[in-house]
Amino acid sequence: MELDPPRLVDRWPKLGRQLREALVRDDEAGLASQVDGLLILEMCSCDDDFCQSFYTQPAPNGAYPADRHRNWYPEDDQPGWNGHLILDVVDERIAFVEVLHRPPLD
Repeated sequence: MELDPPRLVDRWPKLGRQLREALVRDDEAGLASQVDGLLILEMCSCDDDFCQSFYTQPAPNGAYPADRHRNWYPEDDQPGWNGHLILDVVDERIAFVEVLHRPPLD
């Protein structure tokens, strides 16, 4: 039996709160409203020791479509912790959360 993927806010509540707060701070209400429902479908497979990134939508075959994709970075470059946070947004849905150079996720 396959288990349901965990929600971000259940597995890493502090990260969920910090992500939501950064999105609200940057006037990204549409993205902020998605945070509570984000599922951790798959962890990044790059094997870099500084990467804790994960997919919240099925991983694409190749690159995301350029005409439907954008990246979001916190405007003040401060997601609430040391490190980098980048979202891949496809069709205004959060598809991939890049978490780089952050202490281990809580």
